Amino acid sequence: MVNEDKDIPVVILCGGLGTRLGIETMSKPKPMIEIGGKPILWHVMKIYSHWGYNNFILTLGYQSDKIKHYFMFYKEYTNNFEIEMKTGKYEYLDESEIVDWNVKLVDTGLQTLKGGRVKRIEKYVSTDRFILTYGDGVANIDINALLKFHKSHGKISTLTGVHPPSRFGEIIHKGSEIISFSEKPQASQGLINGGFMVHETELFDYLSSDVNADFEIGPLEDLAGKGNVQMYKLPGMWACMDNVRDMNYLNKLWNNNDAFWKLWK
Repeated sequence: MVNEDKDIPVVILCGGLGTRLGIETMSKPKPMIEIGGKPILWHVMKIYSHWGYNNFILTLGYQSDKIKHYFMFYKEYTNNFEIEMKTGKYEYLDESEIVDWNVKLVDTGLQTLKGGRVKRIEKYVSTDRFILTYGDGVANIDINALLKFHKSHGKISTLTGVHPPSRFGEIIHKGSEIISFSEKPQASQGLINGGFMVHETELFDYLSSDVNADFEIGPLEDLAGKGNVQMYKLPGMWACMDNVRDMNYLNKLWNNNDAFWKLWK
């Protein structure tokens, strides 16, 4: 993919506790919970990489060491290798997973809210704009189309509006006859912020590095009140890993080759 905006950093929020995943996040942070044997964070990064965005900034917090360790030893985690135990020498048997990623891993505090986390990585953003997303949401989204939309309106921020998956399955019927049954369809009404945001660096002027500085509540509300937030309506599908049920659902999609967010080969 030819990408004129390839230097724009993708900031991924990775510091939350993920308490609704219960025991799953006792031993690892939420972005490291796996779908098909890979952390959901990897899936998010692969979506961006597919469109040519390979410059990442990860805002770390809870169990940051687990994420740092994963990227420090990424090649070992993702490839087969042989090690000579006596000398410690090793060589890769194959390199099936090769990525051209530049990843900055930045500790932004254990209890810091999202606004504070974003403000604390300001010094690492050298471009006029940056992408911001959550470390637990996936979509079949065209990132280049999102950037094109953002640049077209000239405002500070663009959010991606998505239809959240319905909490329950949906019966499609004609009278008393059931036509089809969808286990977890997209809700037909109402949009929420699904992440996949683009911001001009002016956003930092509205943020505080304080540990209690939120993002949606406060800064985005202020910007929206001034007409500086636009919505890109996702034409495709979106899902997040908010709880164990979501985790099982996403794994089921992946295992059945129905992962709608898998845009890469």
